[in-house]
Amino acid sequence: MTTTVRPSPARARRRRAAVPYVLLAPALITFGVFKAYPVVDSLLLSFTAGSGTTGSGTAARSAGLANYRRLLDDPLFWTALRNTAEILVVQVPLMLGLALLMAVGINSALVRWRTVWRLGVFMPAVTGLVATGVIFAFLLNSEHGAVNWLLDAVGLPTVDWFGEPFWARMAVVLVLTWHYTGYNAVIYLAGLQGVPKELYEAAMVDGAGPVRRFTAVTVPALRPVLLFTVVLSTIGTLQLFDEPYVLTGGGPDNATLTVSMYLYQNGFRYFDFGYASAIAYALTLLVSVLGAVQMRLMGEREK
Repeated sequence: MTTTVRPSPARARRRRAAVPYVLLAPALITFGVFKAYPVVDSLLLSFTAGSGTTGSGTAARSAGLANYRRLLDDPLFWTALRNTAEILVVQVPLMLGLALLMAVGINSALVRWRTVWRLGVFMPAVTGLVATGVIFAFLLNSEHGAVNWLLDAVGLPTVDWFGEPFWARMAVVLVLTWHYTGYNAVIYLAGLQGVPKELYEAAMVDGAGPVRRFTAVTVPALRPVLLFTVVLSTIGTLQLFDEPYVLTGGGPDNATLTVSMYLYQNGFRYFDFGYASAIAYALTLLVSVLGAVQMRLMGEREK
């Protein structure tokens, strides 16, 4: 006859208390190894100089704040920051404005087959960024591109999209707008479907026309969604890399060089990892400040 030994109540409680930590352990370990450690290591690396490769004789050495002082005096960094800011100021309002108008149009009671329209406007968002850049590189080709062919067909002057700084930035704006407008439109459409119809009916009773209903009902009701898309779009544009890298390579004459591209060049072309890490943390600080300002301004209006 065997006797079953039951654990003491205290030991059973300890086992039950340990269950959540055991279940969370894989996720916490993965986060620590692949997220937390690289972030901390990159911060420490920003205070060093050299490539960090001991075999080449250029092992990382302590440099204090030298990388951050260098950042303030680096004209190419400020050029990249200015290019990023110019693209941001033009592209984000244009994209979100078009997305909002598109969402309002699809949400109209006069529109049929809404599911098909939603699928159609969302399709560009699932297209790979590299594939998008390659496609638009062909479309905007100065000599054989379809866009210049259409401009010439209607009697308008053709554009040197990749040879002139202004038009090169506009090409990047065009690609970003095409790729992300539908994505934001679907988000706005979901928000619109949560707006009570009674608000529109009350506005119509008061004699409000379509424009007045849009400004007095739609926009205030969508303010939390607008805040969400503005913050995400700002963060995404500040981290812009794929489109200009594939489309223009940062040219002409660094006209489309972004902060992320400059970070990439220093880290993986020149192997100056300390300076690249300093650029990364400068960008992180900029993203945090802008995000906080936007949350503050638009969040106060929401109250």
